[in-house]
Amino acid sequence: MKVQVNTSNDIENKNALESWASDYLNEQLGRFDQDITSIEVQMTDENHAAKAGAIDKRCMMEARVAGRAPIAVTNYAPDQNLAFRGAADKLAHALDHAFGKLDRREHRERDTIRRDPQVLEDVVPPQA
Repeated sequence: MKVQVNTSNDIENKNALESWASDYLNEQLGRFDQDITSIEVQMTDENHAAKAGAIDKRCMMEARVAGRAPIAVTNYAPDQNLAFRGAADKLAHALDHAFGKLDRREHRERDTIRRDPQVLEDVVPPQA
């Protein structure tokens, strides 16, 4: 899944953040890999100041889902790490909720090892 990170001018280390964000999201949301085409992350400093203590870092994540409307979440926190991780947790919950409903209604087609002949052969050997 493709991850794109956009930041305001007040956010530092954009390249390192983009690399880390991609790894983190692929690990945290890997179970949705078949459904998500890309994730866009926007990190901003709401008050554009170096003041600490205020809950002024905002992270908005939007997951582009194949065949459906995008799913977006926003999280605010005192630093960009907490804002990002909170938004990732919210996005995972939103995706669980959306796909849980979809599974109950439409029984969407997914890859599974239950239909793989090699796995079935290993688990249940053919009877002679």
